[in-house]
Amino acid sequence: MDSRISARALAVALGGWRTREPAYEALADGIRLLCLDNRLAPRTALPAERELAAALQLSRSTVAAAYRSLRDTGHISSLRGSGSVTLPLGRREPGRVTALEGMLDLQQASPPAWPGLAGVIGEVASTAPALVARVGYDVLGRIELRSAIAERYTQRGIPTEPGEVLVTTGAQSAIHLIASVLIGRGDRVLVETPTYPHAVDALRGAGARLVGVPVTTGGGWDLDRAEQAFGRTLPVMAYLMPDFQNPTGRSMTTREREAMLLAGERAGAVIVLDETTADLDIDRAPIASGFDGSEPGTVVRIGSLGKTVWGGLRVGWVRADGDLIRRLVAARPTHDLGTPEFEQAVATRLLAGFPEILEQRSSLLREGRDALVRAVREELPAWSVPEVHGGVSLWVELDAPLSSGLVLAARSHGVLLSAGPRFSIEGGHDRHLRLPFTAPPEELTRAVRVLADVWDRVTAEAPSGLIDRVGALV
Repeated sequence: MDSRISARALAVALGGWRTREPAYEALADGIRLLCLDNRLAPRTALPAERELAAALQLSRSTVAAAYRSLRDTGHISSLRGSGSVTLPLGRREPGRVTALEGMLDLQQASPPAWPGLAGVIGEVASTAPALVARVGYDVLGRIELRSAIAERYTQRGIPTEPGEVLVTTGAQSAIHLIASVLIGRGDRVLVETPTYPHAVDALRGAGARLVGVPVTTGGGWDLDRAEQAFGRTLPVMAYLMPDFQNPTGRSMTTREREAMLLAGERAGAVIVLDETTADLDIDRAPIASGFDGSEPGTVVRIGSLGKTVWGGLRVGWVRADGDLIRRLVAARPTHDLGTPEFEQAVATRLLAGFPEILEQRSSLLREGRDALVRAVREELPAWSVPEVHGGVSLWVELDAPLSSGLVLAARSHGVLLSAGPRFSIEGGHDRHLRLPFTAPPEELTRAVRVLADVWDRVTAEAPSGLIDRVGALV
């Protein structure tokens, strides 16, 4: 059990739950929908029957019948003397498929290559004799590149020396390496939900037991649940995306950053900040401060050029204190023998002109975001479109929990997307769909038209009772 919800809080979350008779089944349906949308996270302790009955002004027998119905459908488990706890729903999202010719692939949220990249690659190629004279097996990274990365952190107000930077073959490689060093089998790791699914795979591959903390487009990070999770489970590590979180696009406020840091320090956890989307600022909104007054060794930062320059340029890095960098270097040969010299030379030149690159990316992403927001609001007005100021995607709320069915239907019409449950850690998010705005505006508009065409069929084929109850609960 990771946290609990009070009777009063559950009553508020249920809202207008009493949409049909019998009352116990209507109550059970309301709780099921909260689980389905991940508004009630897995392993949350539910209120005692007597407490919930008082909060909802029901008889205790009605609540007991609702809990029994939830046990029968596998949404909760109950143990005499210990109460009832919500259960994981499982990740039942449609799997990723390979795009065929003519398909619009929005499964990846990556913009096309920065237009000036080919020229930089050509310039570096002219220095090939000097590059091939190097040994080529450097598990720490070229000093020129590490110095450039350290300088960028210093300019952000995070004083950094080259010895506090490790160059990796992309951010995913960095996550795998950090997980292998910090996590032992069975260790708890705190993660956001929804979150980046490849990070989840890497953490689980290292043996982690994940503890979810909800983050929403409207409310941000659930700090109460985070503080409970840090205090109760004492995770060894927390994996967070504080700026333009993938997939929600939400950024932490200063208060959220301070609360996460304080809770993490109290629990003795290492806080790993995935900042691969942090530079993708569209509206030039100031980034909140935080995580920069931590104890040595508490905060680790991950960056890469995958989202800002090109996904095919596999260069990432870790910024951490010197002791952890040395541990990572010692462990790295079991994963790989270093980042390619050519890519590092390209990255070094790119960082010298990074402000120009970010300006172009901001313009490109703004065009995509604005076109996508406009299309969704015109074609699917019942969907809720969040306001995002950067990042790569919209975390759209549908008017029914049918994300997986929608993705499958759109696939047959040549549009490939990832359903909401893909970004959960233990099921849920069926009411959400990630819509990347990294493709050209005309392609995004075409994709939304396809979604609008198939949505009517998807909802028409869904159980009518589900649609009716969803409409009454939102």
